[in-house]
Amino acid sequence: MSELFETLGGLGVFLLGVVIMTAGLKGVAGDALRAALTRFTRSPLSGACTGAVSTAILQSSSATTIAAVGFVGAGLLSFPQALGVIFGANVGTTITGWLVALVGFKLKLGSVVLPLILAGVLMHLFGKGRVQQAGFALAGFGLIFVGIETMQAGMSSIQGQVTPDTFPSDTLAGRFQLVLIGVVITLVTQSSSAGVAAALTAVHTGTISFEQAAAMVIGMDVGTTATAMFATMGGAAETRRTGYSHVVYNVLTGMGAFVLLGPYVWLWQTLAPGLLADQAEIALVAFHTGFNAVGVLLILPLAHPFARLMYRLVPEARSSLVGHLDHHLLRDAFVALEAAHSTQEAIFRAQLDMAKALLSEHPACDAEALGDIDAALLTTARYLDQIHSQPERSREWQMLMACMHSLDHMQRLQHRLRMAAATLGSRRVATAPAERIAQVSGTLRELHQAPHWKAAAQVAGQSAAMLEGAYNRVREDIMGDVAAGRIEADVGAQRLDSDRWLSRVSHHIWRISHHLQLADDASHRDSPPLQPA
Repeated sequence: MSELFETLGGLGVFLLGVVIMTAGLKGVAGDALRAALTRFTRSPLSGACTGAVSTAILQSSSATTIAAVGFVGAGLLSFPQALGVIFGANVGTTITGWLVALVGFKLKLGSVVLPLILAGVLMHLFGKGRVQQAGFALAGFGLIFVGIETMQAGMSSIQGQVTPDTFPSDTLAGRFQLVLIGVVITLVTQSSSAGVAAALTAVHTGTISFEQAAAMVIGMDVGTTATAMFATMGGAAETRRTGYSHVVYNVLTGMGAFVLLGPYVWLWQTLAPGLLADQAEIALVAFHTGFNAVGVLLILPLAHPFARLMYRLVPEARSSLVGHLDHHLLRDAFVALEAAHSTQEAIFRAQLDMAKALLSEHPACDAEALGDIDAALLTTARYLDQIHSQPERSREWQMLMACMHSLDHMQRLQHRLRMAAATLGSRRVATAPAERIAQVSGTLRELHQAPHWKAAAQVAGQSAAMLEGAYNRVREDIMGDVAAGRIEADVGAQRLDSDRWLSRVSHHIWRISHHLQLADDASHRDSPPLQPA
């Protein structure tokens, strides 16, 4: 019984090491890798490359997948591009197996890395920023090898008690049962890396045969999709579509690997008789990497048809201003901010359309649309309230502050739009000087033609400055007309209110455009302000 506890404890230490190392690596390089995902992903092929590299560095396919989901929702990646990232993440995650097989078993670093764990913990306790996160990564790296050595010691102790005969035999039905065992192991550990490490340790100590370990690894690869599927259920269409894509792709890849297992064993026995038993762990990680790489190479040319299939399986829900605000994305603050930024752009577009309608020759207001904007602003405020950051995470902090400022001005702009809608019957907005109305209307038209938010902010800023600068002159002219009896006092009051309304609306449009530009700068993207929703 103690040997079993030792084996399970070693697996737990290994899993803890992976979790800690991933958290540290995300803190050190997460922002840069997320930026690289959008910068270098131009096609499904380049997406597969960036996905594989990102996952290999972060040691977490889920982190890469979540980022891809968020970027699709924010409009930074197309769904076929994101599919490439997800496919590549499957290859990148196999690097853990190579780490275990080449370093963990060959060098036996379990005792050597103990000082590294202490050094990493001290860096995390006394360091700041990236040094602190690097300490976490170093401590996690050390724990991985402690876990491997503990698992190896536990399994070595049960040699003779647990043998390949204890597990299902190497027949077609037996392999299928082993695949199911691999699925269950991944469901329990919530990590295919931990399952693969356990399988490598078992085959290294002779507890199971290569064929049995390979069948279990296939199941682990399929089982890891359950986590993605459960994590995306109830989410937005993009999130669910991505999760289901992961499931469909991994099941197809697993079926292919199941068929290829026999020829793979035959090839080893033909080209290098006896070597498969001596180097079973190397053969196992090569098989794991190989069938994932073959799956990616076969699916990439079909990425666009595959995307169309997923669009049919998970159709887009009814158009909504807050459709991108998926609570699943809150696990990654930067990705959640991308979704919030994209949502604010959609809400601002709706507000600008509302302002154009109110300033048209025949003013009109869609009450339902106005209510939708109200609800969207409230939902966005609640979503942003769940995102927290710190100033040392400069890009993330800058983006969060920009989103909060733009939301504040959107709420103030919405108040002005509601004021105009409430007085639409008296056409109070239309009582402002015609040239002032024309100026604001012209600004709205120019915003549609601006190539990015920086240009939009410049246009809106110039208009707001001109309106504000001339406000006192217009005010004096209106009061002069009232004093001279050219207009009634109540008409003068209406014109003053209308002109003040135009000035404040222009000011808020300028500030919103400016803060959306700051969010773009933090995100390292350059999106057109009035792109189609």
